[in-house]
Amino acid sequence: MGLFDTLKKVAGGSSKASGPASVQVSADEDELSAPVRGRAIALAEVPDPVFAGGMLGDGCAIWPEDDLIYSPVTGEVTVTMGHALGLKGDNGTEVLVHVGIDTVAMQGEGFEGLVAKGDRVTAGQPVLRVDRAKIKAAGHPDCVVLVVSNTADYASVGMVVEPGATVEAGQPVLRVQR
Repeated sequence: MGLFDTLKKVAGGSSKASGPASVQVSADEDELSAPVRGRAIALAEVPDPVFAGGMLGDGCAIWPEDDLIYSPVTGEVTVTMGHALGLKGDNGTEVLVHVGIDTVAMQGEGFEGLVAKGDRVTAGQPVLRVDRAKIKAAGHPDCVVLVVSNTADYASVGMVVEPGATVEAGQPVLRVQR
């Protein structure tokens, strides 16, 4: 235990950092990392025609195994919606992380935002905690959709893992190319 930990203990404070820990990210600046551990699927497999049809941009989705969602990029939070986040990466990539299908109907129930609009985030930082049991109890699929909303700015947006592969949070799953 270091000096500051000892002082906090004596003063009655906690030596633990508040909030969940970040995950290590191995993605480069043209890659987006998995926002959650689970099974990666092609966007066309998402059980929602808007996402599956690529109407909001190209990307992928993950059937989650955990309740903690991490930022796939380093950048700024542009919007928070309870069940979803908008992010703008330092490289200009605009990203939507959307948890569940039709979960907007849950009106934020079962979702705990860990960041706010305007916050600076780093890839692998926890941004949202979800209650997957509540999502399922409400009758909604809990897949986590990861979309590059400014897809038109890129020559390609593609998966760097095989659909069906199990991925760890922080592992590269998408690559953007200009």
